[in-house]
Amino acid sequence: MENAKPGNPRALLKELAEKFQVFRESQPLAIGINKQLAALYPDVDVKVLRAALYHHTSSSRYLKTMEKATQRFDLEGKPQGDVTEDQRKHAAEQLAERYKKQAEQRKAEAEARRAAEDARRAEERRAAKLNQLAEKFARR
Repeated sequence: MENAKPGNPRALLKELAEKFQVFRESQPLAIGINKQLAALYPDVDVKVLRAALYHHTSSSRYLKTMEKATQRFDLEGKPQGDVTEDQRKHAAEQLAERYKKQAEQRKAEAEARRAAEDARRAEERRAAKLNQLAEKFARR
């Protein structure tokens, strides 16, 4: 590993993307590619390598590719096995779940903004009424 710090999965992933087209294009990786990478990067901790692969294979871009893919590829970009229907289905389910969570989060944030705005308006009305009452009783 030339540029990446030994304990940084993101730096390793960036280096892999620079070096290998399969990472750059988020192509489905061959089963066992972790062993190829471990042999190429013996100075990288296995946990860091696993974390980098997890970040890559759980990305939306990778899952979108997996959802439609039929082939897996090795580091040289050569086909190395098929993507099964179950694997495509799993990728689609992961994406659907992610999109659902994001939609729920956006909805909750919008509701929180509305509630804060409603509370602000209510406080403004309350303050205006108090001012009206204060003016009314101040005139007497």
